[in-house]
Amino acid sequence: MFSEMPLHPCLQKSLAKLGLETPTEVQQRGIPLALEGRDLLISAETGSGKTAAYLLPMLHRFLENPAPNSATRGLVLLPTRELARQVFKHFTLLGEFSRLKAGLITGGEDFKYQRSLIRRNPELIIATPGRLLEHISHKNIDLNDLEVLVLDEADRMLDMGFSEDVIGIAAACRPERQTLLLSATLKARGLTTVAKQVLREPKQLMLSGARDQHASIRQQIVLADDVAHKEKLLFRLLEQETYTKAIVFCNTKVQVDRLGGLIRYHKFRAGVLHGDMVQDDRNRVMDLMRRDNISILVATDVAARGLDIAGVDLVFNFDMPRSGDEHVHRVGRTGRAGATGTAISLISAPEWNLMSSIERYLRIQFEHRAVPGLEGKYKGPVKLKASGKAAGKRKDSGKKKPPKSDDDAAKKTKLRHRDQKQVGNRRKPNAAPAASGALGDGLAPFKKRS
Repeated sequence: MFSEMPLHPCLQKSLAKLGLETPTEVQQRGIPLALEGRDLLISAETGSGKTAAYLLPMLHRFLENPAPNSATRGLVLLPTRELARQVFKHFTLLGEFSRLKAGLITGGEDFKYQRSLIRRNPELIIATPGRLLEHISHKNIDLNDLEVLVLDEADRMLDMGFSEDVIGIAAACRPERQTLLLSATLKARGLTTVAKQVLREPKQLMLSGARDQHASIRQQIVLADDVAHKEKLLFRLLEQETYTKAIVFCNTKVQVDRLGGLIRYHKFRAGVLHGDMVQDDRNRVMDLMRRDNISILVATDVAARGLDIAGVDLVFNFDMPRSGDEHVHRVGRTGRAGATGTAISLISAPEWNLMSSIERYLRIQFEHRAVPGLEGKYKGPVKLKASGKAAGKRKDSGKKKPPKSDDDAAKKTKLRHRDQKQVGNRRKPNAAPAASGALGDGLAPFKKRS
């Protein structure tokens, strides 16, 4: 129970107002260690409550040990603007009854305004790596007094190419800080290298991984012939399924814009979200989704990480994600906090092998589903019988040849040897000339014996 944890009364009051009584596993195990000041390396699945697991001990530390004359005391780095805004919202709720302040520093916002925000000296900065590095290069922010550094969704930051940025930001922070690194998987490329450089004797909490199946999410696949067939299947499923909110994932921004327009043309209330949109438009779409003004969001993987939208109970993969980890984060937008959800992937022939590899990686088996009236011609890969020449073997006629004697083998070897050496190759008087490519081709004519 949260009431049994040694958290500041202001935080306990916020938790009570939010109706939060029982901590999740990552909160139950992570908060006591963080309160001790230990560096932590945490692997936990999406929607497990990681944000409160690091915000609560950090805010408790600031409240118990006021430092009015210090610079920024806490820094949370996140891969996307949407995730940063989500964490900022969590801070606002948890710190409601305290005087602690936080600053949100992300791309897409006015640089001068952010500089003035930093000058107000908030206790906590919530930022994306690229924009924060800009402020560090302009010497707008002082991290010499930093007490706690949090790298949230570290695997995603590395996938997006922020490895050098993260290491550079960590180098600009106070060496005696406490560092918490959180990731959905600890097998991300380069994660071990970053962890060694930023953590000091960390305590590892392996609570779950990307391979852990979401038990509360029903995962299905529907076979499709092509993109046009996928669109028909999607519209039919959006009409038939019972849901409050749905997210449709595509792999490209162009596909998101095109599909979003088609969904709106079919009279569905939908919005789009991808990286090329300006920040104001991205914020507006998210607000519309949270206020139930739209019920369908068409997005690239920018929405697969960190977006906690209440009521999402249906997820579509219009395009199959490129990795098992990304699949986990996509479907993790539903089935959160004990709720149930459904994830449906539309699979065409070129995506079958990718889908199968994700099944093997996650050690799960997707449920196959058909949409009545829209069954396609594609039924999956054809299994060929291994027989005859198709198997690379000759058919056995059933007749056994008699074994060759030693004399036969010796004669064959001798003839082959004589052919190679051209011994005794005399042309008979009335014999026709050898054809091109025969053994005598290219050899000087024999002299006639006297």
